[in-house]
Order: sequence, then structure tokens, then C-alpha cells
Amino acid sequence: MAISDELRALESEALAAVGAAETLEDLEAVRIGFLGKKGSLTAILRGLGGLSAEERPEAGRVSNEVRRSVESALDAKREELERAARASRIAAEVVDVTLPGRARPLGHQHVLHQVVDEIVEIFSGLGYRVAEGPEVELDYYNFTALNHPADHPARALQDTFYVKDLSGDRAVVEGESDVLLRTHTSPGQVHVMETQQPPIYVVVPGKVYRRDVADPSHLPQFTQVEGLVVDEGITFGDLKGTLEHFVREMFGPDRRVRLRPHFFPFTEPSAEVDVSCGICGGSGCRSCGGEGWLEILGCGMVDPNVFGYVGIDPEKYTGFAFGMGAERIAGLKYGVPDLRHFIEGDTRFLHQF
Repeated sequence: MAISDELRALESEALAAVGAAETLEDLEAVRIGFLGKKGSLTAILRGLGGLSAEERPEAGRVSNEVRRSVESALDAKREELERAARASRIAAEVVDVTLPGRARPLGHQHVLHQVVDEIVEIFSGLGYRVAEGPEVELDYYNFTALNHPADHPARALQDTFYVKDLSGDRAVVEGESDVLLRTHTSPGQVHVMETQQPPIYVVVPGKVYRRDVADPSHLPQFTQVEGLVVDEGITFGDLKGTLEHFVREMFGPDRRVRLRPHFFPFTEPSAEVDVSCGICGGSGCRSCGGEGWLEILGCGMVDPNVFGYVGIDPEKYTGFAFGMGAERIAGLKYGVPDLRHFIEGDTRFLHQF
């Protein structure tokens, strides 16, 4: 067979193979089989050098025509297959906007945030506003301005997280720092009294930090809500009435309240507030240790010495302050016996609220 006839036969075979290709992978296999380094057409073209001078021009012309024909067919088929693949992909990814939507499960607010919001809402209804303060405080605001003497046990390193400046020339600090993580939100009250003259009615919610080991009734980080009132003519009776209103709004109208004498450095007189046990109604049970009462917060009349630090006249103004742990309030409200449940992230617990 003449070389030209062999080339034409190979062209027909290649074009048939191109036409039969159904995927881009099939088409690439055809290209390699005919035009690759070891392809059929390539093998014939390499043999053109052995032809006579008379055969070589015709064979060269035909070989060029065959190569262009096959390459053109490959390009056309590739475009066709790519277009079909693109159309198939678009069809597979199309969104039918007439189909009903898929409902996504929604999360909900953590029970502690729910309780803090409820506490704030109760006092907002009495005309209190919300104040905030920094979580990293100066010793002055956390202790000194709240009438804590220098030897007060709350200043001890085992109770307070002190912050040290580890940068520059202060990299080595001897003794306790004057910067700390606040142990209560009462410093926020001092900031308010420094910048606002009475009448003052505020609640200060926020995170506080103490060097406690987590157990059923203690956490090293917890949420506290403190309240402060400073005005003319404020009495201990106002404090008692306010807290009775809070307890009944939070726990229900049938709950009783009692105040027991206590000591706090920044209030005098001071008291701890108990609420009657919601399980036994005050008769005594395992939940309340047989006492019939459960402690919920501390309170008292603002010590006149505190007014001296913030420039408020103690002869003209009196006030009261109170502080409660949101975790404890939430635990009593919802019957949670272990405060660690609130911070461990167990979704079985969280889904109950």
C-alpha cells in the first residue's frame, strides 16, 4: 500500500475514534493513540525520511493534511464534550426555588444569660440602670475604695488572681501586683460613684474571678450581679423591701425572705439574705439541709467610709448595696444541685432550658 493510502486509512480510523469518544478521558486516549510520541500517525511520519525523493513531497503534503484533519476533529470534539459536561454540571447543581425550605435547628440563650437578663429586668422595672466595669481592675477599686483594710484576708494571694506585667523593665515583680482580676463587681459601683452624683440606682452584672476549686457550690469564675442605691433618706427598710420584691419576682409570690446579721467591709450594718426552700416550703428537707432556708445573696447599708473615697457627703446621703451569684440564683430557681453543670457545656443539660 502506498504511504498516502496508508495515511488516509489512518485518518479515517482516527476520525471514527474521535466521533465515538463519549468523555474527555476517552478523547484524550484517542489523541495519545494517534498523535502521541508512540501514536500510529507519529510512527508513520517518522518513516517519511526513508522515502525516495519523488515520493517524499506527496507524502509530506498528505501527512500534513491528515494531521490537521485529526487535530481539528479532536478540538471540535473536545469543545462539544466540555460543553456537555458543563451543561450536566449546571443541571446537577440547579436549585429549585419552588421546593419548601429546610428548617435549621436554632440554638438558644444559655440559662445563665437568661437568669442575668431576668435579674436586670426586675431591677430595671424599679428604675435601676445597668452599669459595667473592667474585669481587670486596680487593687484600689477592688479593695481599698471598698473599705478593705490592708490586712483583710480577701487580699491574700490564695483568694485573688493578681496580674503581673511581664514586659520590659517590669518583667520581674516582687510581691503582689496592684493589678488583679476583679473578685466581685463592686468596683463598678465605685466607678459609678466617682463619675455620678446621687441619686444613684444601678445594677452591675459581670464575670468575677476567685482562686476557688470548682465543686458543687463554688466556681473559680462565675457571674455576679451587684446593686447600689445612693439617695437621700435611704433606710434599711428600703433595702429589705427591695430584696423581698426581687425574691418574689424571681422565685414566686409564695417564697418567704429572712435577713441574718453578717459582716462585709463595705456595708454596715450587713446581712445575708435567705429564701424559703422551694421544695419543702420551709419545713426542712435534704435540699436545704433540714434548715428550711437557702442563702441567696449578701447586702447592707453602704459604709460611710466608702462615700469618703468617692466624694459623696455621708451626712446628706445614705445608700445600700447587695450582691448575688447568678449561678446560685439559677441553681435554686431550676433545681440544679451542682454549679459545675453551668460551665461544662454538656448539651444534655443545656437542652433542658
